[in-house]
Amino acid sequence: MYHHLQQFIHFLTVERGFARHSLEAYERDVTGFVEHCKANGLMEVGEVTKQHLLLYVYRLKKQEKKTATIARAVSAVRTFFQFLLQERLIDADPCAHLESMHSEQKLPHALTSEQVTQLLTAPDVNSPPGLRDKAMLELMYACGLRVSELVSLRVHDVQLNMGFLRCMGKGSKERVIPLGRMASAALEHYLQFGRGRLLGKGRQPDTLFLNQRGQAMTRQGFWKIIKSYGAPLGLREQLSPHVLRHSFATHLLENGADLRAVQEMLGHADISTTQIYTHVTRARMKELYNRTHPRAKM
Repeated sequence: MYHHLQQFIHFLTVERGFARHSLEAYERDVTGFVEHCKANGLMEVGEVTKQHLLLYVYRLKKQEKKTATIARAVSAVRTFFQFLLQERLIDADPCAHLESMHSEQKLPHALTSEQVTQLLTAPDVNSPPGLRDKAMLELMYACGLRVSELVSLRVHDVQLNMGFLRCMGKGSKERVIPLGRMASAALEHYLQFGRGRLLGKGRQPDTLFLNQRGQAMTRQGFWKIIKSYGAPLGLREQLSPHVLRHSFATHLLENGADLRAVQEMLGHADISTTQIYTHVTRARMKELYNRTHPRAKM
């Protein structure tokens, strides 16, 4: 199980871009559950059942852990098993019918429009890597892609003349997403002046985004790229590929986009997953009101 735990932490680091303290909390909570399993003779993740999870919760309660602490631990374990199911390391999720502990829902972080503009204009477009970075950032924000979807794109997935792209999401579900003028322009410049020079001897003719060795860009490679652009802007700690996805959804809804359309573009199977962004926009609206209305604090 410890091997799967390390895979999970790597996923949170690269795919989700979690901050160090969040990674430590997830690792601590899931390690506690893994040790609980080991103490009960469970050696494989596929052996875990709902009853084992309930026993773990009961153990935490006996230790007089706070409700928020138990809720956080259950949430971490639930995310762990969702990852295992996504990676096809287990056949069924033992947390599927486990009731959630009542705790305050953490809203996803989104950049402001000004911060997004600063980030998208940061790459030096006079070099092939800069053209690539510009195209990747523009595409990420324009389409709300997951980082795994971004780095998996092939050249033929992008239809610049028609203004859309095809991507393969979770569960091998294909979706079509509009590109937008700025993303289309950045992609066109990258394909014309950047990608051919990066291709070199790497010879990966189908992969859209390449590293400086001419090989396919990795999730970890893009994570490092986005962090490097965020640091001079004071965004290093709060910036990750997933934050651009959150910003895409939040800004669409703030400007009146239909929730169902946003669900389709994000590739969410359940609209309840998308609905969290309505809470984000309400929270931002309340913050703006309290900050700017002359009678808000009277």
